[in-house]
Amino acid sequence: MDADALADARRPEWERLDELSRRRRLSGAEVDELIVRYRAASADLAELKTSVGTSPQGDYLSTILATARLRFTGAGDNVIAQATRFFTRQLPAALYRIRWTTGVIAVLFVLIGALTAAWIASDPSRIAALGAPEVLQQYAEEDFVEYYEPMASFAGMVWFNNAWIAMQCVLFGVTGLWPIWMLVQNAVGLGVAAAVMAAYGHLDTMVLHILPHGLLELTAIFVAAAAGLHVFWAWAVPGPRSRGHALASEGRALATVAMGLIFVLLLSGLVEGFITGSALPWPVKIGIGALALAVFLVYMLVIGRRAARQGESGDLVEYEAGTPTLTAG
Repeated sequence: MDADALADARRPEWERLDELSRRRRLSGAEVDELIVRYRAASADLAELKTSVGTSPQGDYLSTILATARLRFTGAGDNVIAQATRFFTRQLPAALYRIRWTTGVIAVLFVLIGALTAAWIASDPSRIAALGAPEVLQQYAEEDFVEYYEPMASFAGMVWFNNAWIAMQCVLFGVTGLWPIWMLVQNAVGLGVAAAVMAAYGHLDTMVLHILPHGLLELTAIFVAAAAGLHVFWAWAVPGPRSRGHALASEGRALATVAMGLIFVLLLSGLVEGFITGSALPWPVKIGIGALALAVFLVYMLVIGRRAARQGESGDLVEYEAGTPTLTAG
């Protein structure tokens, strides 16, 4: 057999196999075509090796078949490629998908906190029920501010605590109750603190100490809660997918959010640990917090929108998620 003649005759088919093997997504018809061409090319390679042994044509075809084989068996990318895909496509797309839920949660959180503060502040007996006057006064005049003394250990503690809250919201979101309970608990706690600070004339102090880090920190918690509720919704209303498939797919995609928020909360923890309690002017401190939030929102809404339009959902690529099921149609 003439290896050159076979290669000339089969080259368009081999090139088509190579093209299909390198595509990120395949339709059902293309999956079928990939399988058919893979089998045909394997037969061609067997014929080449049987007839002429090792040859440049056989080596070329072996390379194409190896690439095609990865579509069935999978292969992990290197760490740099994985990290690049995670931060430029998967994470922003996952954040973008839950933007509206995040916005609704933010509005409800502020509303619950404001109503709680207004309800307690409207009646002195409710303030008195919170504790002894001297204890509340010390909290308003000293303890609240001292909490934000800048130090590295405090920044680490804040980061760990907030990251753990965010992880819980996502991972336990399937219950449908845990994220809501955590949000209500924190909103009410913030409202109670605001009522006490207002009663002793230090509400402005509270606002100034919360804004630098709180803009980004609270937004990250809202995002985590939104991700958790989306996981619950995928389980409760799976649509045409099986409940297990819907939960697995949504859980993987939104676990991406939990991992990404670790870095977001690290930034807010650094701001809280080193900026909020620092000697910088308040406009500068609040400006730093607003800038951090603006960067995050651009990442979520602008870069996320671009990634979503490219077909990203935040889920793992098929071979990271597990062996794909090849279907036609």
